[in-house]
Amino acid sequence: MFDLLAEPIRKYIRDKRWESLRPIQNAAIQHILTTEKNIILASKTASGKTEAAFLPILSKVFKNPGLRVLYISPLIALINDQFNRVEELCEYLDMPVTKWHGEAKKSLKEKLLQSPQGVVLITPESIEAMFVNNPQNIKALFSNLEFIVIDEIHSFIGTDRGVQLNSLLSRLSDVNKNLAGFRVIGLSATIGAYEEAKKMTGKPDHTVVLRDKSAKEMETEFKYFEMDGADLPLDLLKDLYVKTKDHKVLIFPNSRGKAEEVAVKLKKISDRKQGHPYYFSHHSSIDKELREHIENFAKNNKRFPFAICCTSTLELGIDIGSVEKVVQIDAAHSIASLIQRVGRSGRKDGESSSLLFYATDSWSLLQSLACMQLYMEEFIEPVHALEQPYDIFTHQILSIIKETSGCSLQNLKDRLEKNYAFLKITPAEIREIVKEMVKTQQLELIGGELIVGIEGERTVNSRDFYSVFKTEPSFKVVHQDKTIGELPLMATIQPDENILLAARIWKIMEVDIKAKKIFVIPAKDGKRPTYFGTGGEVHSKIREKMLQILIENKCYTELDEAAAEALRQLQLEFVNYNVRNYEQDRPIVTKHTDCIFYTFQGTKINRSIDFLFKLLGIEFEYNEHESSFTLKTGETDVRLLLNFTSEKLKTIDQSIEQALKENSALIEFSKWGHLLPICYQCYLLKEKYFDFDGAKDFLERIQLITYN
Repeated sequence: MFDLLAEPIRKYIRDKRWESLRPIQNAAIQHILTTEKNIILASKTASGKTEAAFLPILSKVFKNPGLRVLYISPLIALINDQFNRVEELCEYLDMPVTKWHGEAKKSLKEKLLQSPQGVVLITPESIEAMFVNNPQNIKALFSNLEFIVIDEIHSFIGTDRGVQLNSLLSRLSDVNKNLAGFRVIGLSATIGAYEEAKKMTGKPDHTVVLRDKSAKEMETEFKYFEMDGADLPLDLLKDLYVKTKDHKVLIFPNSRGKAEEVAVKLKKISDRKQGHPYYFSHHSSIDKELREHIENFAKNNKRFPFAICCTSTLELGIDIGSVEKVVQIDAAHSIASLIQRVGRSGRKDGESSSLLFYATDSWSLLQSLACMQLYMEEFIEPVHALEQPYDIFTHQILSIIKETSGCSLQNLKDRLEKNYAFLKITPAEIREIVKEMVKTQQLELIGGELIVGIEGERTVNSRDFYSVFKTEPSFKVVHQDKTIGELPLMATIQPDENILLAARIWKIMEVDIKAKKIFVIPAKDGKRPTYFGTGGEVHSKIREKMLQILIENKCYTELDEAAAEALRQLQLEFVNYNVRNYEQDRPIVTKHTDCIFYTFQGTKINRSIDFLFKLLGIEFEYNEHESSFTLKTGETDVRLLLNFTSEKLKTIDQSIEQALKENSALIEFSKWGHLLPICYQCYLLKEKYFDFDGAKDFLERIQLITYN
């Protein structure tokens, strides 16, 4: 495959002294240079996917004038990270590379507009902003595109952002002058939704998936420390310090607040033991410059151990060099996420991945073990994109009307009907949604032409318009004119209170509501901040595996003594319940005056059962952590649910509509859902928040096992 590449690219490889190309690179070179198909490149972290795409793409386009390649990333940080790699490669071809996002230099953007050349690195939100504010630049820059590279394409699949990106790609294809259009090359982690990934290109039948199936060895260890209170057990932190003090590690504690707690407390222990000082926290609430400093330190540091306590910000492919160990504190919400995290360690050829689990209660231990077992069985949660994403549809209507400075309803319909993000939305539905948007003054109809309405002006002129995901309102945290990060304004954010941020303790001196700033000074002790947001959704397969582990009563050698004992106690409890079949049998356990119904189902199905219980007027408490419902009036209420599910589901649309009228906050999971007629809001709730079909199937197939 080496000989298929252009000579400047071959020189780049020789200068890098690569002994050979990696499997995914050989496959990509062949398919990109000898076919006209769209390609999804799927392989583990640090397998050379970026080069796999760019070596053949640049070989194919480097002699062609104009801007030929657009690289789209989910993160600005990833653009900044990839820029140096792509620029170094493009120097061999005398091709310019330009970053285009909100933090990029204006002078470089202007230079690109004067002479569109080479490669542009951009986010979906920056493409959206260009369509809305400077549509003339879209044609000037992107009319000659031959390739669009989508990095971390798996992070877009099945999300609102993925629908937006799909729509933007369709709109970019409208201005493309090339007869064959542009080809889409997606770079993906190992996922369970390759058919959905193919749909992201707009031409699934003209797209092939190239998978690197080579396995990497993994070392796993489970440790258990019972949590008593809100803070992590001190013994856990002491053990974590000993296990990680001599290594380069990433620690994933599942939330920003816990990441801060772990970073600060490990640093305190290290100070007392005269250990290294390199303990950091890394998440979206920390200032960009501080995050970049941490990333650069990790990437360039060859001598010192370090620990970065992080959230999903470091799941994606930002290069932080060699990590020796990954730590997961309490259960990850998904196997897909766990795969990404595990892949951050053992990146060098011949190295195995190292994963250390800590659990602070027996149910978290059980879920972690279930995720790990499914990972070993190569199960990854399937992702299903919404066929009729009405909420993002309304957003794109506003974007198109703003882009065109107004257009007729027929012209709008023509554009929307051929947009491959919205192929399942009918002309009648388009008319109905537009009518609602006119009614609510998001749009205005003047002489047969649709323009942005009074309320719509407020919507599209907001800086928040370019994104389709919700962001929490936050205040900047400032020390001596330097921004440390941001925090949501909570009741606890008061002068003289202490907080944790950027792995340090701060005392709040002043809260300036008008300027949205919190002024702080260093302090000695504090509590972790509370952030908004919800936990992730757990798939039913994980919960069923949890029950399977409980009833099969196997021993797991990767568990330490405390973890093995915690699991054994939970297994002994469920042995008493006489469950034989993890797919069908479900225990109902009477404890004191309460009755506990264990569903062992995913978050969406449990939400649906929760909704049905409320419709039946049944008093209960739901425990997502244990996938259980505690009922005050006993087993008969569960049997009532089983008997009346089919009847209640016949009128579920009316029930959801009534619930929405009583509580409009139900639609808040969707940033743009409130712009829709209520019947479309009901659809979004049914398809994105609930799973009534799954709940019906579950309730019809289960056998209740009673234990008194």
